[in-house]
Amino acid sequence: MPIDALFLTAVTRELTDTLIGCRVDKVQQPERDTLLLSLRSPGTSCRLLLSASSNHPRIHLTEEAMENPAQPPMFCMLLRKHLTGGRIVSLTQPPMERLVDLCLDCTDEMGEPVQKHLVLELMGRNSNLILLGGDGRILDCMRRVDFEMSEQRQVLPGLFYRLPPAQGKLDPLAAEPETLAVLLRNAADEKKLDQWLLDTFGGLSPLVCRELSFELLGSVDVLLGALDASARDALAAALSERFAQYRSGAFTPVLLLQDGAPKDFSCIPIRQYEGYREERSAPSFSKLLDGFYSERDRTERMRQKTQALRKTLTNLTHRTARKLELQRKELAATYDREHLRRLGDIVTANLYAIRRGQTTLRAVDFYDPDMREIEIPLSPAISPQQNAAKFYKDYQKAKNAERILTEQIANGEQELAYLESVLDALTRVECERDIQEIRTELADGRYLRETGQKKRMKAAPSKPMEFRSSSGLTILVGRNNRENDLLTTKLASKGDLWLHTQKIHGSHVILVCSGMEPDDQSVTEAAQLAARFSQARDGQNIPVDVTAVKNVKKPAGAKPGMVVYYTYRTVYVTPDAALAQALKAR
Repeated sequence: MPIDALFLTAVTRELTDTLIGCRVDKVQQPERDTLLLSLRSPGTSCRLLLSASSNHPRIHLTEEAMENPAQPPMFCMLLRKHLTGGRIVSLTQPPMERLVDLCLDCTDEMGEPVQKHLVLELMGRNSNLILLGGDGRILDCMRRVDFEMSEQRQVLPGLFYRLPPAQGKLDPLAAEPETLAVLLRNAADEKKLDQWLLDTFGGLSPLVCRELSFELLGSVDVLLGALDASARDALAAALSERFAQYRSGAFTPVLLLQDGAPKDFSCIPIRQYEGYREERSAPSFSKLLDGFYSERDRTERMRQKTQALRKTLTNLTHRTARKLELQRKELAATYDREHLRRLGDIVTANLYAIRRGQTTLRAVDFYDPDMREIEIPLSPAISPQQNAAKFYKDYQKAKNAERILTEQIANGEQELAYLESVLDALTRVECERDIQEIRTELADGRYLRETGQKKRMKAAPSKPMEFRSSSGLTILVGRNNRENDLLTTKLASKGDLWLHTQKIHGSHVILVCSGMEPDDQSVTEAAQLAARFSQARDGQNIPVDVTAVKNVKKPAGAKPGMVVYYTYRTVYVTPDAALAQALKAR
């Protein structure tokens, strides 16, 4: 769910207790729309994440490690200039607005004290992060909004900052009981309570409105027309009590799960699903948001960053598949070539009966046990001898085509398998470096061409992922084909175990044995990791081949990650994401 103003109120109150008095130690911008402030105070340090993402705008403390770009964006450099060393003096939110204002005591170029404001607007696709001077003028912003983009409100350097236009709704935390009673008496009979709350008050999400309806009326389907005057007054009093609780800060970070997966969150207990969704309390709002969005954001970021590369690979895969289909049809046509040789023999045997310019030959087929007559088409433009030679030539051409097409199809199948393996590796990238390695691999294979500034020195492959089995054995997993090659051909010892999903694209996995016989549990866990980091990661009972590294060979000229093996055994496992996380080496 997007963060509503009520939830933001709860987050702001929690952050105020932690952030006031902290100084800005570092300013980083790991993503185009995400800012990371490293903060310190006597005895403590923390990192504050401010995201102006159109999909997941938010503010909270984070423990997630995020990769920074090689060259910081200009907005990041500006913030470093103005905010580094600044002390947070307040954290405010205008009444029921999806907006947070961080006020900092800083110093200017002359060492004079000055106040700066960092304003985060959490408004969906209009989300923004804005730096203000002490006079309220905009120094710069993450997204500049000119007159063409918005006639109502421009956000540009040099302009005075103005709050977003008001929606004309009431503040529920400021509503008096008498006001609520009057509003409810005048409410339309055909409206449900949750819809009336959503239309009347600002800052409340549909989830909160439905929960209030469920809590106070026992259902989300009750029309206000079903309530008489006394029932509406009682409802107004109950609503006033709930709003008073919110005003006092009675919030609880709640995570909602469905089938074990996080689906939503709230700042109040949610009972309306009646067991359909599991409710789980979180230690804090920051931990709630950090856990909810970390994996989701990483996946979304990687999806956006790999979009162009994925499109290129998909086009290459489809082109290769179409080419293979045509080659297989051509190959199938060559299987009937013996017929051409027989026709050549029959024409040769009947040269005496053929006149130049003749278009057909009717003769006995001496290859037919019944010696039936057949009709053979001839070219009238050439001699009888040339007609016979043409059949032999077409026969030889079909024979050569079979050999060439068989070889081309084998190479095409290998190429298709390789491209599919790269596509699979692309679905598992975790950072910019992983993407760059795949790009480098494709450029080395001449699938991509990089010119101008994109030309670079070849970077050494990064280290494979490292895990520890329950008994303490090291398990190494390749992220992409380059790492798979490095892992299998360079890092692994001959006595180590090599694992890979059977006939399914995925990572090479090495169980480091160090000269000892590995226990069955370690082999099973290594197999589960092989299944987890493969195309079958969402499947069940996945076959995984296990063999010694010495049995795995890389053919000469084979593409990255492509190997052959013959001696192996197969185990069947079910991928487990939680197990992979638990086994990951720290």
